[in-house]
Amino acid sequence: MANKKQQPKFYKMHVKTGDTVQVISGKDKGKVGEVIQALPQMSQVLVKGVNIKTKHMKPQAEGESGSILTQEAPIHSSKVMLYSTKQNVTSRVCYTFTQEGKKVRMLKKTGEILDK
Repeated sequence: MANKKQQPKFYKMHVKTGDTVQVISGKDKGKVGEVIQALPQMSQVLVKGVNIKTKHMKPQAEGESGSILTQEAPIHSSKVMLYSTKQNVTSRVCYTFTQEGKKVRMLKKTGEILDK
């Protein structure tokens, strides 16, 4: 019996690239940042200034010195909540339709429309 090559599964996430979110659990709880990249295959997101990891780089060429790089690591999308910068409050997301009939995301607490 031949093995079928499985397609990667993409998870539906409540956040998109460019959204402002607040971390609701973990060591960075309470931090607010912008989503740099969404990774729906793993249901994870990269948030600016959150989950910073350090990487020690060896010198590549002779005479060059080594360095320490800092970069964001992905966190699970369930650990972040959408954040309203206007009213400084976190909220769940709901979906609604505009006057033109376009489906958009909206913050439940404030009624703020996220999608343009």
